[in-house]
Amino acid sequence: MSVLARFSKIISANVNSMIDRMEDPEKMIDQYLRDMMEDLAEVKESTAGVMAEETRSKRAVDENEAEVNKYQQLAKKALEAGNEDDARVFLSKKQELENVGAGLSTAYASAHENAAKMRQMHDKLASDIETLRNRRAMIKGKISVAEAQGKINEATQSVSKSQGAMSSFERMEEKANRMLDEANAMSELNSEPIDKAKDLEAKYASQTTASVEDELARMKSDLGL
Repeated sequence: MSVLARFSKIISANVNSMIDRMEDPEKMIDQYLRDMMEDLAEVKESTAGVMAEETRSKRAVDENEAEVNKYQQLAKKALEAGNEDDARVFLSKKQELENVGAGLSTAYASAHENAAKMRQMHDKLASDIETLRNRRAMIKGKISVAEAQGKINEATQSVSKSQGAMSSFERMEEKANRMLDEANAMSELNSEPIDKAKDLEAKYASQTTASVEDELARMKSDLGL
């Protein structure tokens, strides 16, 4: 299972677990916050790893491009010095590096996309945690009021008890609906569509490595030789 898919399931599991523990909302809020903090630490560590891989892939692409440019310049110098055989050797090496560079560019594109998704997931989870922290006192206050109202209802007539029970049920149902909406929203954020066209792009990319002789002829023409 990929890192992105694994953490998507972690976040989804926390939401489902929160809904399952709705019998005690006050404890549920604290436990949910603790779970999210643990997940954030794990997501942060994995995000750093994915971002490091993106950096490594980009560095490999840049180094490859530098090598290609180096052999391009060496081939020109060899031609200017009248050494066509040396120029052929340099151009052959250049084309070899260009072939390697195509694979490095594809790997970098994938690493860049994964890093962007992981960073988005990290930022979303961190934002959710901050929101829950800010709302925790308010939610607990409402729960205390609800519990106190429930005790008052128990001491009233049977009709009042029924109305109080219905009010509590509707309040819990509203919480369940809100939690489900949040779960669906998080699932939507974490399930970005795969760009099939981009995945197939490398497969059908045109081969641009011309033969050494053709490129040598063009270079001689450019140099007026």
